[in-house]
Amino acid sequence: MKCLKIKISGKVQGVWFRASTQRKANELGIKGIVKNLPSGEVYVEAEGDEKILNLFVKWCHQGSELSRVDQVEISEMENKNFEDFKIVR
Repeated sequence: MKCLKIKISGKVQGVWFRASTQRKANELGIKGIVKNLPSGEVYVEAEGDEKILNLFVKWCHQGSELSRVDQVEISEMENKNFEDFKIVR
């Protein structure tokens, strides 16, 4: 198990990015959270198998259908043992 902090910038708010991120995470079996930041970026904490996380990160570079991803910042963090994947405010 591995846990990543992911910050995504671009046109990522108001374009169903969080809901699409949650859908993709659930599809892949990833646990964690996603939320909008006041800066206009989206913040994700994603926990799962390294191979599956790599697929999720690849998706984060593409984003939702209406979004435009300009930058993705990734760093490892300590596991939090999330139970599911939630959109938080």
